[in-house]
Amino acid sequence: MCAVSEAIDTLRANVAATSPPPAAMAEYLRKVHECAYTVTDADVADLKADGFTEDEIFEQTVAAAIAEGLRRLDKAGEVLA
Repeated sequence: MCAVSEAIDTLRANVAATSPPPAAMAEYLRKVHECAYTVTDADVADLKADGFTEDEIFEQTVAAAIAEGLRRLDKAGEVLA
């Protein structure tokens, strides 16, 4: 179990170390948080058209997805406690 806790702590640290998202990504990242299954290539193309690089989009997407996963994990832990 210790290895799992360490991995989760590493994920939390990585998310915390990610640069804050630009305001122009807010709607896209909301979509990642709330209904990631609806994200399309067009969403990414729109961000690229707004001047974001693929690396920026990837970094923010992964950070948002991990943060949401951790939020859900924490809520599940609260229910089970």
